[in-house]
Amino acid sequence: MSVTLDANLPLANDAMRLLRQDVHLALDHLAQAHIEPEEHLHKCRRRLKAVRAVLRLVRPGDETFFKEENARYRDVAASLAGPREATALIETVDRLAGAHPHHADIYAGLRAVLLERRDVVMSDISAFASIIDAATATCRQGLLRIGALSLPADPNAAAAIVAEGVQRGLDRAKKALTKARSRGEEEDFHDLRKAVKVHAAQLDVLGKLWPGGDKARRKALNKLGGKLGELNDLAVLDVLLKKETLVSPEARTVIEKDLKDETKRLRKESLAGAKDLFEHDWKRKIAKLTEKLRLQFSAISTTTLWAA
Repeated sequence: MSVTLDANLPLANDAMRLLRQDVHLALDHLAQAHIEPEEHLHKCRRRLKAVRAVLRLVRPGDETFFKEENARYRDVAASLAGPREATALIETVDRLAGAHPHHADIYAGLRAVLLERRDVVMSDISAFASIIDAATATCRQGLLRIGALSLPADPNAAAAIVAEGVQRGLDRAKKALTKARSRGEEEDFHDLRKAVKVHAAQLDVLGKLWPGGDKARRKALNKLGGKLGELNDLAVLDVLLKKETLVSPEARTVIEKDLKDETKRLRKESLAGAKDLFEHDWKRKIAKLTEKLRLQFSAISTTTLWAA
């Protein structure tokens, strides 16, 4: 079935279809995670992000449902983050080694330590099984709750809900950009990353309903999301190096300098990319989206009346 919003269906019906579809896919990955945990837990978390993108899209229509179900899938995703974080640390070291080949020996040593740490995490099969089983049970409970989503059938109201959901996502990204530029704290860039991911996921759900399609915008969002993801990985590695003795003091000094240089570069590039994407007035685009949705939702109502 389609992974995008279908304005030829009533909003409530289609939102529930999308939610059920993504939760079922997440459950499929959880089932396969017993055999291939690293790959399928990562894919499961991606499906849960899609679930939360749909929830945010219809949030203005049912705030109570959003708060309960968003918290559900947020917590499930967090419980599955361990294996991906362990792998992301190794990938981060590989990128640092590539950017600073003259420090290859230092990064080879750190990589070996992180590989061993990941193997330890992955080797606890019983712990993995309990985490996967708990996540599975929670997602199944979520499936039973999807039918409780309540959205208006009125075409104008339905169109306004989706448009407001998109506008909130844009406002969130713009606010995060302002903070990241003015304060520059790690949490500000982390918030910007989350906002970019939400907006990108919402555009994926909207598909051709987004005025103009904007393939270039989707490509730019993916690129920006990647840079912000790398920036977040650097911050995680920095915290770990300060918290645990993984390398010698001399090696840590070298790595911390490289981390600082890469962080500075990625912050500069991320701010420039985010400015191009979010420092605009989106009123006209949102107005076009609202009208497009209203016309199609109205067509559904008309068809329903003729059928009656």
